Amino acid sequence: MVAATPATAVTGQLVSATALRTYPTRSDVDAALTADKFDPGTNHFGVRTWRLVYRTTDASGAPTTASGLVALPINDRRKLSTVSFGHGTEIFKGDAPSTSEDVFLIGPALTFASAGFAAVAPDYLGLGVGPGVHPWMDVPSETTASLDLLRAARDFARTEGKVLTRDVYASGFSQGASAALGLAQALQSGADPWFRAAAVAPISGAYDFRRAEIPALFTPEVHPVLASAYTTYLLVAFDRLHDIYPAPGDVFRKPYVGLPALFDGTHTGQEVIGALPATIDELLTPRGKAMLLHPTGRFARALAEVDSVCTDWTPRMPVRLYYSPGDEEAVNANTDHCRSTLPAPKVDLGVNRDYNGFVHEGSEVLGVPAITRWFLQLSV
Repeated sequence: MVAATPATAVTGQLVSATALRTYPTRSDVDAALTADKFDPGTNHFGVRTWRLVYRTTDASGAPTTASGLVALPINDRRKLSTVSFGHGTEIFKGDAPSTSEDVFLIGPALTFASAGFAAVAPDYLGLGVGPGVHPWMDVPSETTASLDLLRAARDFARTEGKVLTRDVYASGFSQGASAALGLAQALQSGADPWFRAAAVAPISGAYDFRRAEIPALFTPEVHPVLASAYTTYLLVAFDRLHDIYPAPGDVFRKPYVGLPALFDGTHTGQEVIGALPATIDELLTPRGKAMLLHPTGRFARALAEVDSVCTDWTPRMPVRLYYSPGDEEAVNANTDHCRSTLPAPKVDLGVNRDYNGFVHEGSEVLGVPAITRWFLQLSV
């Protein structure tokens, strides 16, 4: 079961708040969203955004800081329900909601805030202006970073004349889909005395690494270069946390044994993609391939923890699993497997290839407006 690190006197404590951008009117938000092909149909208000830095704990439970984006509607409403949105996989520190102007990263927060919610978007550990390297797909620390941002945002909102109600609507895309389920699970279990999960709506998650996502990496179902990228990130990040192989040369073929050094947060996604082989077979040694297809020991236990977002609890709030058919990154079997263990309907978003040609990224662009409408219906 995924559990957030227990709160202490300092977890969630606000360290700093930096004003970012103001979109004075609904039309300004519309213009920003439509520039990246998001549907602005749920927009009603202008939006202000800030970067919050706050105290949290790292993957080992030690004190650290993290950053995240907060977006508030420009209106006269004092009490606001909150939407927490977890972003998808990023490699470079600057590619995070609070440090990027990429609408793909900030668009969800703008959409939810313009609809009348308070919106928070955690950068996660090690991204944005947080120290250290990012522990990719470590759901416990994603959960803690998300929960502690909610606490910091509650304190910050008071300075803007807003009060965050108890209701939290959780969503997220790709990596953030698991983070959203982790947050909802933690809130349901009483991880915070104030906030409660009102609904959860993940988009295109990799909910079953062991039985769905990892096997698909070795098939044409996953784009071959992206299969190399995700495989490398998985092995590097899990080795840092769980010590799953003796040395990079045990799992990566020459000349790719130096790849782990590129996953330190200082290299862009384009730099990393440019250094990867075109196929996963060129990347891995026989031992590396066997480790992925037949995980044992610490690696198997770590994968079980990631996959527990759909298996180790029964939600007591509304849940919908959003997906696009033919996803070439988080394959649809993930959603099917999650649906088989979690009592939640699947929602077919259709296919949108307008965002860089990939079905996967297009599912966020389709999913965020659809989820906003659902959350609005639930919040009435």
